[in-house]
Amino acid sequence: QVQFVESGGGLVQPGGSLRLSCAASGTISSTAVMGWYRQAPGKQRTMVAIITWRGNANYADSVKGRFTISRDNAKTTVYLQMNSLKPEDTAVYFCNAAWIGSSGYSDYWGQGTQVTVSS
Repeated sequence: QVQFVESGGGLVQPGGSLRLSCAASGTISSTAVMGWYRQAPGKQRTMVAIITWRGNANYADSVKGRFTISRDNAKTTVYLQMNSLKPEDTAVYFCNAAWIGSSGYSDYWGQGTQVTVSS
């Protein structure tokens, strides 16, 4: 079983910055893809950024150039540096880890952390 401790959410003014952290515990594959997704009220959950175990990152078009995802050397903690925040970035942000192993596909989610961008 994998559990996450997410932190770093909060209220910030437009143009401000926040840094989200997600620390995973339990049995997590070293080849897991980790990432951040977000869900605004009344909308579907969408991918914000993901990073592979090799360090390759992909971003949603809406956050390219503003957000940066990174991962620690142990590959169990993932960060999301969010700069130049906009009101439309307001959402609950969820950490995710997924991999394909000997027992098949594994997919785990954090409990979510609220990010609110407002003046």
